[in-house]
Amino acid sequence: MARPLRFRYSPQSWSDGRVRHDILQSLQSNIGAQAVSPWFKIGGDWQTHRFEMQNGDISLFARTDSEAYWMGNTETPSALWKTDKFGWREVPYHVSRWAQRELTATLHEEDPWLADYPHLSWFFLPVFMSKDGRHSTRAFFREHAAGFPDAGRRETTRFFEEFLQSGVLDEYRHVMSGKLGTSDHVDRVRMSAAMAEFIAAKILTDAGYGVVPEIEVTTGHSLDFRAERGETNVLVEVTRPQPPGNRAASGPVAAVRDTAETKTNGQLAEHGGGAVLFVDCSSFRDDSWSAVRGEQPDVRHRPAVVYRVRPNGHVEGYRKGAVPLELGDAMEFLD
Repeated sequence: MARPLRFRYSPQSWSDGRVRHDILQSLQSNIGAQAVSPWFKIGGDWQTHRFEMQNGDISLFARTDSEAYWMGNTETPSALWKTDKFGWREVPYHVSRWAQRELTATLHEEDPWLADYPHLSWFFLPVFMSKDGRHSTRAFFREHAAGFPDAGRRETTRFFEEFLQSGVLDEYRHVMSGKLGTSDHVDRVRMSAAMAEFIAAKILTDAGYGVVPEIEVTTGHSLDFRAERGETNVLVEVTRPQPPGNRAASGPVAAVRDTAETKTNGQLAEHGGGAVLFVDCSSFRDDSWSAVRGEQPDVRHRPAVVYRVRPNGHVEGYRKGAVPLELGDAMEFLD
């Protein structure tokens, strides 16, 4: 499976003839390609190329007299196979900005409705335009409401757009956007679990905490977040139970208990305690959440917060144990 888009770097000189022979002809012979005029100017000393494939793939190439950067959601020409890869923040600004403009415009031409959500389009661009995942990741927002039940695509996409606009995850764009995956098919359960981490980050941010994702701990695992505010420094792990209709367990309460137990007996058990478990029931429909809301089942880990978020921003939930986070500004507690 191809990973989220990154740049390949060539510390060599590339003439017009070499671009034509080593890139265009290579792509033409394998999958059919044509060189077209780039849609945007790059500035600086860079020359740019845009290649479009018959199957809808696209690739971009920017070069000076002594170096070049390649990015594409297509096969890589053999002349670039052994080149190093770099992230969006690691390449020259002119190159990064140009590639972003080219790919964003292409994205919005193919899925015009996403143009209403510019920050979300930018944030998830590495997967929205990836080789294997460009159709599935967009379909997850367009056809599956980003994992929210009984909701439309626009209200759910607006929910994430408004949070991402805050910029709190911009620094971690590559790792966080990559959580959505680049599978060629929609895996709603896995993708919804990925979005649960964004929801958790929003809750922590709304409560006044700074968040840092992917915290490595001494067991060799990574926990989802560290929440920081003043002297507070708390590790948070997120899990998202499947809605009862998608699993063998008999009902929503069992779904919450079983999912939390799996997490508790795994990463959290090996970590040895101290982390707060966030159990995100946002995949549950109203009737399923009502059952959990009424019983408020234990989740075999303390401290824990069990909650459900709706795309209008309303969050309600309950706590188990002494949660070392002040979350009252971010959710309505039932307990």
